[in-house]
Amino acid sequence: MRRKARQASKPENRPRFWGRHAVAAALANPERDIVRVWATREAAAQFEIGGGIPVTYADAADLGRLVPREAPHQGIVIEVERLDDILLADLLDAAEDGRPLLVLDQVTDPHNVGAILRSAAAFDALGIVTQDRHAPPESGALAKAASGALETMPWVRVVNLARALDEMAEAGFWRIGLTGEAETNLAEALGPPRVALVLGAEGEGMRQNIEAHCDAVARLPISCRIESLNVSNAAAIALYAAKVETEGK
Repeated sequence: MRRKARQASKPENRPRFWGRHAVAAALANPERDIVRVWATREAAAQFEIGGGIPVTYADAADLGRLVPREAPHQGIVIEVERLDDILLADLLDAAEDGRPLLVLDQVTDPHNVGAILRSAAAFDALGIVTQDRHAPPESGALAKAASGALETMPWVRVVNLARALDEMAEAGFWRIGLTGEAETNLAEALGPPRVALVLGAEGEGMRQNIEAHCDAVARLPISCRIESLNVSNAAAIALYAAKVETEGK
């Protein structure tokens, strides 16, 4: 899949990843540029670090100073360049029936987006689409929450989310917006082989303009004892429901 090349970032803007799954996935990704590695000798021996990548050996306490306080670095920290951008047109060209697309409307928490990437990979989603200005950048916290999925799950950033939804419709996607106020539940709204699941930020939910670009709105049938679900939990349940619907045909 083609990527739109980014310019090399300034050192202070480069993400640092930590944790074994996030680091191993980044090291294994041929499209990820690794700038440098800091690690204990014991941890470094457990990874395949390509030749030419500078490695600085340090003890665990020194590594702790390279990441946010109490971050579980597990003995290794890497500095990376951000991945190049993926074009929406290319992602849609790769669409397959039964592989849902996730659209996030101003979901900005990196832990939530990371967890959504992980669920998207687990349920074989086509990819996720966010706005470029209202989504978190790549970061250590996001990569840790994604548990390696940041390197494998296509993530498209667009300028105009409403226009992107129009492009999805042209590519044959049935766009379902998830909202607790909908009368139809998700199981009833599913059906077409190509589905885009649209989720809004916690609290505000989908913006009105984004909801207007959906073919249907639906809710998850949760108990009245709780008002709503965390957006990453809602995404995981919606992906599971879409997979069950596809496999049941």
